[in-house]
Amino acid sequence: MTQAVLEFKYDLAQFIADVKRIAAETPDDRDKLARLQPLIQRVVADPSWLPEAYTQLNPNGRAALYTLHEEADHTLALFAVVWPPSHNKTPPHNHGTWALVAGIRGVEQNVWWKRLDDGSRPGYAQVEPVWTQGVGPGDVIVFLPDDIHSVRNDGTEPTISLHLYGLHTNYTDRSAFDPEQRTAFPYKISPLA
Repeated sequence: MTQAVLEFKYDLAQFIADVKRIAAETPDDRDKLARLQPLIQRVVADPSWLPEAYTQLNPNGRAALYTLHEEADHTLALFAVVWPPSHNKTPPHNHGTWALVAGIRGVEQNVWWKRLDDGSRPGYAQVEPVWTQGVGPGDVIVFLPDDIHSVRNDGTEPTISLHLYGLHTNYTDRSAFDPEQRTAFPYKISPLA
């Protein structure tokens, strides 16, 4: 007797439904990230769900952020992010919320940073780079709210990645850091769509 195996395509709608369920039933951020990591990896394995319009470069030369999903209370914000070729880098920043980033096309470089001060002085921060991690197609990195990284694209082609945030970062106490000036400041984003 031959047994047929049916293979179901895992698309963006199913991913979002799974994210909602897991976020609702998993209060601990580390547990949530562990449960979501294989799912975001699965959804980027076949990114045919990503509209071609959401793979385009930002005309101003910066990263292009395209909103794919966001709840009414600004939780579970999902973006397609297109990094232009030879993109210098973002400032070191945290997200103020848990996050996952999965590579779709190209390899983006994430530099992880360590905060050396205790954060008790408003506007002051001392950070230093610790290591660099490439994120290519199917690779996933996870962030807790206070993890600090910066992103750059060293390649000659755009990179595309999928970013999932527990809360849209414009509604968190997200900070960016200037290592030379030893400052911390609010850091907001502007999606294109």
